[in-house]
Formats: sequence, C-alpha cells, structure tokens
Amino acid sequence: MEFYKFDGAGNDFVVIDNRSGACNLSREQIALMCHRRFGIGADGLMLLEECRPPQIGCQFEMKYYNSDGGLGSMCGNGGRCIAMFAHLLGMGTHLHFRAFDGDHDALIVSWDAATSRGIVDLGMREVPRAAMHQLQGGWFLDTGSPHFVLPVSDLEHFDVVGEGRRLRYRDDLFPQGANIDFIENLPDGRLFVRTYERGVEDETWACGTGVTACAIVSGNHRLVTRGGDFSVSFSASETCFANIRLVGPVSLNFKGLWTSSAR
Repeated sequence: MEFYKFDGAGNDFVVIDNRSGACNLSREQIALMCHRRFGIGADGLMLLEECRPPQIGCQFEMKYYNSDGGLGSMCGNGGRCIAMFAHLLGMGTHLHFRAFDGDHDALIVSWDAATSRGIVDLGMREVPRAAMHQLQGGWFLDTGSPHFVLPVSDLEHFDVVGEGRRLRYRDDLFPQGANIDFIENLPDGRLFVRTYERGVEDETWACGTGVTACAIVSGNHRLVTRGGDFSVSFSASETCFANIRLVGPVSLNFKGLWTSSAR
C-alpha cells in the first residue's frame, strides 16, 4: 500500500489515495500505522476518496481518522494537507472537496518542488454565534470540531497535556469530548496557541480547527503554534462568523510502502 506522509505546521498525517476504493483499513490497522514506535507515526490518517454520492464540483472526499484509529471530525491542517496531495495528483490549484462537516474549498498559494513545502489557504465552515458558549473562564465553540479555548499565563511552560486531559474528560462540560486550546498574547502582537487534541490524546504541534477557534474568540488574525505560523481571516456579523480562511504551511515529508497489517 503506497502512502504519503504530510505535515501542516508539525501536525502530521499519513495520506492514502483511495479513489479505487481498494483500501479498507480496520481501526487497529490505522492505529498501528499512526503509532510512533511501531508504525509510520502520525497524528492521524486520511483517505482521499471519490465523492459518494457524486456531486457536481466535488473533486474528492476527505475521510479523516484520529491516531487511535477512530473516525474523526473535521481537521483543518488535514484539510490543507489533503488539498496539497490532490494538487500533486494533478487536480489543480483550486480544490473543492467534501469533509466530515460539509463542503470546503482550498487554494494552493505556493509549492516549492525542491523543498516539498508550500502554503495552502483553506475555507472553513461558518460558525454561528448562538453556538458559542462562555464557561469556566473560556469559550466553547465548534469550527468543524469542538474546541474549548482558555487564556492562560506563561503558556510556554504550561502543563498542556495534564490540564488538557483533565478538561477534555469533563463530561459535565463536554459530554461529547472537546479539544482544549490554551492561548496567550505575545509581546509582538501574535497569539500563541497550544492544543490538546482528543483522539490523539496528547498535545499536537498545531491544530487547524483549534487555531480557527482561537482567532474567532480573540479577534487576533496572526497566530503562532509550536509547528509554525498561521493567519486566519473572517467576517463577523450579529449572527455568525463567515468567510473563514485558514492559511498556513504544508510539507510533504516522504512517501513509502506499507506492508504490515498486524502486530
């Protein structure tokens, strides 16, 4: 099985072209492929598939799995990586695809074949103001995946994993679970973001839906994560945040053949 390894600002993924429909992985196989000691190593795995049912203008469907092998919700960095993958497969520079939370478009801003790095601009779904809730000193909202955004001090040395895991499993606050984003304003005006992701059950170096949530809550359009910088633009009305664009880096790390199916 041929696979490609991408990362979006350090948020890394195994990506497989499954337009033939021949790839049928179990939860255990996906978890093994994502395992950082026994597998390829990744925060998640994505299948690029034909749109089913077919839809005019839809070039492909993005099916995303968390590193634990479970089917995931929308992944912003995953969406940017799979858009670049589609571009490298010859689908063009302006992509239209279907994901867990609906239809998306993406623009390949740049691609350097010599370094296998580029920039992708991804359109995100609208976020209704009515679905945003302030609680426990932070904000809860859904940007394709559920996020709880909490301001903290000294984020560089903050216990993101310990506190993130504690909050993620607060069933009284988040019955369906949530990704936990911690934010801090930097002296240069950017917003520093660190995220504990459900399904990965650890801190990831960046989270696209998380960065989007943090930009909406803070109003800051320039964000920095451990894996790289992002810009997020949107228009705000009395009812919703719309025209959301998530722009950030994408890299193709390597490609290979996967031959193991069980351990």
